Amino acid sequence: MPEELYKRVLDMLWPPGLTTRTGVFAIVDSACDERIFGAVDRTYQPKECLYTGNLPWQLRMTAPYLVELAREDRFTRFLLEDGWGNSWSLFLRTETGFKQLRRHLRQFLRVRSEAGTPLIFRYYDPRVLRVYLPTCRPTELETFFGPIDIFLAEGKDPGEMLEFRHERNVLRQSAIVIQTSRSAATE
Repeated sequence: MPEELYKRVLDMLWPPGLTTRTGVFAIVDSACDERIFGAVDRTYQPKECLYTGNLPWQLRMTAPYLVELAREDRFTRFLLEDGWGNSWSLFLRTETGFKQLRRHLRQFLRVRSEAGTPLIFRYYDPRVLRVYLPTCRPTELETFFGPIDIFLAEGKDPGEMLEFRHERNVLRQSAIVIQTSRSAATE
């Protein structure tokens, strides 16, 4: 990832005026790349698997992890430089504490189909979230967002970042161009 794009993404995650009470988090999908689990394991940032219990190592290495990010941290740099454009993670901002946020996010991991079949819901995959959220009814948005102020994810085009907000029972979605294809070709 070019340094200019990296800085633009950082500025989207930590915009000017962001309060010190607001945390920036990533839900990282370790199943996307074998390097992710090791990077999550090595970071000193607060992190925890979204699955609970005594998990077999194969599941631990491919599970989703909640990680609190720091702007000037090597894990954040790894996640953006290597993962951007590869659907490795979903980002969010909230004033809620780590444990409460994890509890909130865990409730959406398992869902049931219309026939009642239990399913794993991979909402933390940006490709899933950008399709799912626009289909939600107001009450579903309220439940899904809960204490979360904003979800941020890469778009179909890695040169754009998508923002999802829940305001007055309506989903507010915007796509922000962070790199034009012309500037990508010249870098």
